[in-house]
Amino acid sequence: MATLENMKDLPFHKFFIFELEDLYWAEQHILKSMPKMIDAATSKALESGLTSHLQETTAHVTRLEQAFKALGETPKETKCKATTGILKEVEDMISETEKGSEVRDAAIIMAAQKVEHYEITSYGSMIAFSKLMDHTKVSELLQDTLREEDNANSALTSLAEGGINQQALNEID
Repeated sequence: MATLENMKDLPFHKFFIFELEDLYWAEQHILKSMPKMIDAATSKALESGLTSHLQETTAHVTRLEQAFKALGETPKETKCKATTGILKEVEDMISETEKGSEVRDAAIIMAAQKVEHYEITSYGSMIAFSKLMDHTKVSELLQDTLREEDNANSALTSLAEGGINQQALNEID
């Protein structure tokens, strides 16, 4: 089995580090975007759920920094093109819906779930990669974040199916 030191030169490990940098950038920019979603939300339950996940996202950044440290790397950001596009879409969805409307809340949920699904996919793959390379500590850190992303996605689904989507459908101009 390769040691961390001689693994650093392997293309797969370099790709893994690049993707950690991508996630690090993404989480930091999600942190900047979430207050806009919170401010735009009409539903107190949606506002509360997003606020709670904002706090978790701060922990995601910290865990990524711990993962870099465990790998002997300095935390570095690499712009995530996917998150850039998704966050632009979040802004568009908010600006294209009426303030205070249930439709806007449904749009915010959809936008937030797009972010969550991207993160769930990314963290899931990164966990598989870290296990393959015996980066146990990194795998544990990423698994904690994946669990929170899954929970956030489930909570958003519950809000949507628990009435927000129906209220949006029944909303009248």
